[in-house]
Amino acid sequence: MESDCRIPLACCRPRALLLHALFWVLVSLGVYGASLRNEEKTTAALKPAVTPCWLTEEFVVSEPCVRCNDFISKTQLACRQTGYIERVSCTKSNKEEYKSCRSALMEEHLFWKFEAAMLALTALFAVLVVIRQRQLDRLASEKVRRQIESI
Repeated sequence: MESDCRIPLACCRPRALLLHALFWVLVSLGVYGASLRNEEKTTAALKPAVTPCWLTEEFVVSEPCVRCNDFISKTQLACRQTGYIERVSCTKSNKEEYKSCRSALMEEHLFWKFEAAMLALTALFAVLVVIRQRQLDRLASEKVRRQIESI
């Protein structure tokens, strides 16, 4: 039994293959170049002039992790990463600085969103499997019926 899915012969010519390869090389270079440019921008934007004290020494959390409001998110660089900040006190230098943090509530919301997406995808693909199985069963029974009729 032959498949109805055939690659056109025009696509297999060396010239067409070369053009396809060239196209995909250009696309991949564009994507790779864009990611490199984006990476350079983010590292330059996130790199502070001085290293924060909480990276180099011990610290104690002064205020727990809270969501940034509009004003703080524009003024504090730490707020831009996750949208949550906490105030920390460095032990050696006695400095008080803000540090980006991840909220437990935010993590819980992200977890349940992920779970819901996975459940929806599971249901979708289960339905697709049932539909495809019914289609294949129908084709097989039709083939058997035709074979019996030909006898």
